[in-house]
Amino acid sequence: MARHTFFSFHFERDVWRAGQVRNSWVTQDRDAAGFWDKAKWEEVKKKGEDAIHKWIDDQLKGTSVTVVLIGAETSTREYVDYEITASHKKGNGMLGIYIHNLKDVDKKTDTKGANPFNKWTFKNAEGKVITYPTYDWVNDDGYKNMGDWIEAAAKKAGR
Repeated sequence: MARHTFFSFHFERDVWRAGQVRNSWVTQDRDAAGFWDKAKWEEVKKKGEDAIHKWIDDQLKGTSVTVVLIGAETSTREYVDYEITASHKKGNGMLGIYIHNLKDVDKKTDTKGANPFNKWTFKNAEGKVITYPTYDWVNDDGYKNMGDWIEAAAKKAGR
C-alpha cells in the first residue's frame, strides 16, 4: 500500500541528508510531505509561530506515518518536537531514522544525535505505553528497507 508520509528533520543542518532520503522515497512513486524550499520556509517563519504550526498541521493532513530523520541536533529542535507531538495526537505511525552517516554536500558525515522520542512517554488510546522504533539509514540499508519500516509503523498504529 502506498503511504503518504511526513518527514520531520532539522532543516538548516540536515536538509541535504534529508533530501537524499526523500529522493529515495519519491523515486519509488510514493508521496512525501514536510519538505519545502528555503524561500518558502523563510516566508512561513516571518509570519510567526502560529503560522509555522498551521503549516505543519496542513502538511500532516492525509499522512498516515511520520518519519523523524535524526541528525546531530534534531532532538533539540522546537518544531521537530511539535511535529512529533502533533503526529502522535493525530495517530500517525512513527519511526526514526538516524541520518548522521549520510554524507552532506561537503561529503562529510556527522555525529550521532540523541533519540528525540526519548523526551516523552507515549501512550495509545488504551493508556498503554508505546515506543517508536529507530533505524540507521546506512547500517540498516534504509534505501532498501524504508518502505517496510513505514508499512510496519502504519500497521502498528492501525492505519
